[in-house]
Amino acid sequence: MDRVRVRFAPSPTGFLHLGGARTALFNWAFARKMKGTFILRIEDTDVVRSTEASVEVILESLEWLGLHWDEGPRVGGPYGPYFQSERLHFYREYAEKLLREGLAYRCYCTPEELEERRQMVIAKGESWRYDRKCYALPDAERKRLEEQGRKPVLRFFIPPGTTTFQDMLRGEVLFHNQELDDFVIMKSDGMPTYNFACVVDDALMRITHVIRGDDHISNTPRQVLLYRALDFPVPEFAHIPMILGKDRTRLSKRHGSPSVTYYRDKGYLPEAMLNYLARLSWATGEEEKEIFTREEIIERFSLSQVTKHAAVFDLDKLNWMNGVYIRKTDNRYLASLLRDILLREGRFREEDFTPEFLEYLENLIAIMKDRLKYLAQIVEEADYFFREDFAFDPEAFEKVLLPEGTEEILRECLKALQDLPDFTVETLENAIRKKAEELNLKAARLIHPLRVSVSGQKVGPGLFELLSVLRKERVLKRIERALDALEERRRTS
Repeated sequence: MDRVRVRFAPSPTGFLHLGGARTALFNWAFARKMKGTFILRIEDTDVVRSTEASVEVILESLEWLGLHWDEGPRVGGPYGPYFQSERLHFYREYAEKLLREGLAYRCYCTPEELEERRQMVIAKGESWRYDRKCYALPDAERKRLEEQGRKPVLRFFIPPGTTTFQDMLRGEVLFHNQELDDFVIMKSDGMPTYNFACVVDDALMRITHVIRGDDHISNTPRQVLLYRALDFPVPEFAHIPMILGKDRTRLSKRHGSPSVTYYRDKGYLPEAMLNYLARLSWATGEEEKEIFTREEIIERFSLSQVTKHAAVFDLDKLNWMNGVYIRKTDNRYLASLLRDILLREGRFREEDFTPEFLEYLENLIAIMKDRLKYLAQIVEEADYFFREDFAFDPEAFEKVLLPEGTEEILRECLKALQDLPDFTVETLENAIRKKAEELNLKAARLIHPLRVSVSGQKVGPGLFELLSVLRKERVLKRIERALDALEERRRTS
């Protein structure tokens, strides 16, 4: 068998979808397992929708996941160019070959004419397929149409019979050719269609295995016919199942964003996302094992273990898995990711991240990481770490700060904390518990008002860890702010 060569070929018309990322992962893992080559090709022949920005997003997303390609944009390779827009001469060459050999023909029908004939056929209760009106068009008629300014498309002639191919997941798949119509391979503007460009590129790039979503199964018989018409070897195919939402519909924003960059920017770890995507439709035979390293994915991966049924995207499970990875990850690295989030959101500027502030981020990660599903949670749910004008949760204010006696308790806590020589967890806990004994109160009667005073919330990380991270000056000011808020409430109520 030839050395394995697989490709991931996205269209740069937007972000990299989770489904596309999973397809890239399966191609990459298969190539690595088989000591083969993983190729990235950008299918940018849709000149209206393709953008350079989308190309960058796709490349960044793959690099973030660690799915590094062996040939393609930025790295080159022996079978380039790796952008379809730079390969138009190949498509025209092979289109001319099909035309010369009578395996393709020019079609001058306008979209309006095609639609009119399609509606007439449907009105009779029949299925529409192109009726080959232009297949044997006389030269005089062709010339007349061209003099009208009509620019033809090129259609591939579907031969009679059946087309079969072997799918590595499904076995033999058979299509009756009469169910296919003479599809367009070159558009009137000289650009190739997907099926044609895909076949030419896969053949010229020596692709041995085509691993892609099962929404492409209907394209495969057309492509197999093209491979054979052009005397190209037919690759092996594996059509992997779609990723659906929990409601069994196609994955979309209502199930959680389908964009890879969304999860990167939210502070999901690439190792966790790679692990989660790998487990969608891949039955490893180790059903109790959920966490796989990159090396384990490569070592264990097999297309024979990919299921035929659709995978279901479960955000709760991704959150759980990401939490596992967060707890195993070095705090300094997590702090650098949190820094990126804060920069992206415009909360701080580059120059704000002094060594002292980075150490602060590391410390707050340490006390928060056991509670996190993703890093941006800190910003979303605990913005008191980054601002002094945080809001008090209304319920916490009413139930914890407003009860009679709380102001006196906070003033006593203020005195106790002012006298502390250092703000370690141990000295803080000792000081508050000692103060509770002096006041003949349970420690909780001091702990809860203190938490709401310094964070605005009833729940959060351990209080003494929180106070230690915030440090003395900020804690004292926040208690005073809470006292001012209480005084204002009593004065105005």
